[in-house]
Amino acid sequence: MFAFYNKHNNDLYIKLVEFSRNIFFYEKIRLKDSFETRVNLIFIHFSIILIILKNRNAEKKMVQKIFDNIFTNVEYHMREMGVGDVGVNKKMKILNKVFYNILLKINSVEQTGFAINKNIIKEHLYNNIDINNDLLDEISVYFESFYKYCFVLDDNSMLKGQIEFKI
Repeated sequence: MFAFYNKHNNDLYIKLVEFSRNIFFYEKIRLKDSFETRVNLIFIHFSIILIILKNRNAEKKMVQKIFDNIFTNVEYHMREMGVGDVGVNKKMKILNKVFYNILLKINSVEQTGFAINKNIIKEHLYNNIDINNDLLDEISVYFESFYKYCFVLDDNSMLKGQIEFKI
C-alpha cells in the first residue's frame, strides 16, 4: 500500500537540490523561484551527469538506481507539500516527460563534447518567454562549466554527490 522511502544514499539528490537553490539562478539569472523551476534545475544538472556517465559506459544498474532515487525523492517531496495521490501521479508523468525532453535535447553537440541547447533552457526555465540574451548566455556558460567540472570527476564521486562546483 505504501511505498518504502529510503533516506539513505540521497547524497546526489541533496547536492542537486543544493544546486537548484543557488541564489545565482534567482538573483543574477532572474528565474522564477518555484517548485517547477527547482525541479527543472535538478533535471538539467542530473541530465548533464547522466550524459557524462553514458559517455563513460557507467554501470547501467547503478545509474538506474540513482535515477530511481532522484524520482522517488521528487515524489516524496511533492507528497510532503500536500499533493494527493492522484495529483502526484499526474505530476510525476508530466515531470518524467520533462526530464526525458531535457535529457535527450540538452546537449547540442552530436558526438563528443558538450554545448548547452539554449532552446531547452528557454523552454524549461523561462517558459518560452523572451529573455535577455545576456542572461541566456550566462546560464549557458554556467551549465557548460558544470559539465567541464563534472567531466573530470570519477563516477563514484559524482554519484555520491561529491560535486563541489562553484560559480
